[in-house]
Amino acid sequence: MFGAIIGDIIGSPYERPANNIRTKDFPLFSERSRFTDDTVMTLAVADAFFEIGYSTEELSIRETLIRSMQKFGRRHPNTGYGKHFMKWLTSPWPQPYGSYGNGSAMRVSSVGWLFHDLAKVRQMARLSADVSHNHPEGIKGAEAVASAIFLARTGSSKEEIREYIEVRFKYDLSRTIDDIRPTYTYHLSCMETVPEAITAFLEGEDFEDVLRTAVSLGGDSDTITAIAGSIAEAYYGVPDLLKNECFDYLTDDLIAVLQSFEQAIS
Repeated sequence: MFGAIIGDIIGSPYERPANNIRTKDFPLFSERSRFTDDTVMTLAVADAFFEIGYSTEELSIRETLIRSMQKFGRRHPNTGYGKHFMKWLTSPWPQPYGSYGNGSAMRVSSVGWLFHDLAKVRQMARLSADVSHNHPEGIKGAEAVASAIFLARTGSSKEEIREYIEVRFKYDLSRTIDDIRPTYTYHLSCMETVPEAITAFLEGEDFEDVLRTAVSLGGDSDTITAIAGSIAEAYYGVPDLLKNECFDYLTDDLIAVLQSFEQAIS
């Protein structure tokens, strides 16, 4: 999950349309860098799956996910949630609300690491989305990202990952970053964020270059870079220097989940 969290922090200064940049030449960290709701929800989902363990009972899995997401979301309320999701976080009876926003895709990275076959990864990604983002596009975005992470960490080539995502999820990955960048604008939907983030991963030459490429697209930079970074981590690993920098931005409760995750996958 370091990839998602580092991507979120690095993309955070550029996430609003007025702050978008269209270059790979920028400081990775600045005084405006911070973790956002992307990091909080990524770690909340991971913490839920630690508790879930090997359970296969879908109602219990959903309940645990909701409980964890509400707990961490309420603990970190001012990190950039959308108004509909904020209402969901604070509701005593939270229900899925048909969202196809990119929140389902940005929070799913732990699923690609914690389960050991692709069918299970897709099932758990679907459940992690379904508790709030139950629109077919919201579920599709989460499944696509978790699948890409699983394939990357289990030795698939970039071309194999590209083919799987195009065939199974019907995302258009034929465009290059140079094709996308000139006309790309601020989008919050899975269908206009996930393919672009995956393309940034496919074109990047190493972990850092993937993050720089994702930020250079503009748009919802923290989420695009979190998604691209989550896949890049599985493919390239994360430099220790960036891992250490990441801890400086997180609170103790978030660090505890991240460290538990690292121990679990090691």
